[in-house]
Amino acid sequence: MKFTAEQIAGILEGDVVGNPAAEVFKLSKIEEGIEGSLTFLANPKYQNYIYTTKATITIVNRTFEPEQELTTTLIKVDDAYKSFSTLLEYYNQVKLMKSGIEQPSVISENVTYGEQLYLGSFCYVGKNVTIGNNVKIYPNTFIGDNVIIGDNCVFFAGVRIYSETEIGNNCVIHSGSIIGSDGFGFAPLEDGTYSKIPQIGNVILEDNVEVGACTTIDRATMGTTLIRKGVKLDNQIQIAHNVEIGENTVIASQTGIAGSTKIGKNCMIGGQVGIVGHITIGNNVRIQAQSGVGKSIADGETIQGSPSFNYGDFSKSYVHFRNLPKIVSELEELKKQKN
Repeated sequence: MKFTAEQIAGILEGDVVGNPAAEVFKLSKIEEGIEGSLTFLANPKYQNYIYTTKATITIVNRTFEPEQELTTTLIKVDDAYKSFSTLLEYYNQVKLMKSGIEQPSVISENVTYGEQLYLGSFCYVGKNVTIGNNVKIYPNTFIGDNVIIGDNCVFFAGVRIYSETEIGNNCVIHSGSIIGSDGFGFAPLEDGTYSKIPQIGNVILEDNVEVGACTTIDRATMGTTLIRKGVKLDNQIQIAHNVEIGENTVIASQTGIAGSTKIGKNCMIGGQVGIVGHITIGNNVRIQAQSGVGKSIADGETIQGSPSFNYGDFSKSYVHFRNLPKIVSELEELKKQKN
């Protein structure tokens, strides 16, 4: 896919300085630019590279005035960094601009779908499914019965959406993720075996949720596992039955959240965090990576450690922990002197 400097300037409302017909087909860092690539200059620390880059087109701020001869065509904009980000978003939208139903694929009874649906090959859509406009469903994806999907959603290859799941508008689910699998519910029996407890609830993802690759969100035992609008989940996260995650909370990879825990809005949870079930985590909470959370947390707290506690106290305690061998040695020396 190729773009000319003139086309790019039109998208960004910028001005071309150089060859308006110059063409690019890839993106690059300014210091690694090659012919046919597009780059940008926003940080003054990288300004020297604009005189040596081999990138065909460079986006710069309007205030930039070259001090040496350039070989790259410039596109001048109000904010080079923001404009480059806008261009990345536009490029991604163009790349995902697919439509049509590929074969082989299965669409069951009573399925309704909106305009510009893309359904990749080897997809299965169950009974009574409702799909909105401009939804992109990549190959080898399974969608169970009675699922509801809003507008402008993207499901990458190999996603599994179990029955009764509801997904809002503008959601993205990456490859290998499973939404609506059974919660981990088993009752111990007298003979030492376990009896499975039926999981008859569902999962709801509200608008603007993104789920990373190979993440699992379990359906509720009864009721709903609820992911509020704007939540961003990294790869390889486990969210158990009846969990609720508040608006605009972000969670990093390999975190596990046990059943029926409620997490507030605007929280930031680091990687490899373990959170026990049936607790409440307030709004605007920060949980550092590899923490083990075993009790409820008030609004605005920042915690670390396993078991976790206040981040400031953890940092002070860790200083003493690092000095522990020295402290023990000094105690042993005092014992010898006393004896």
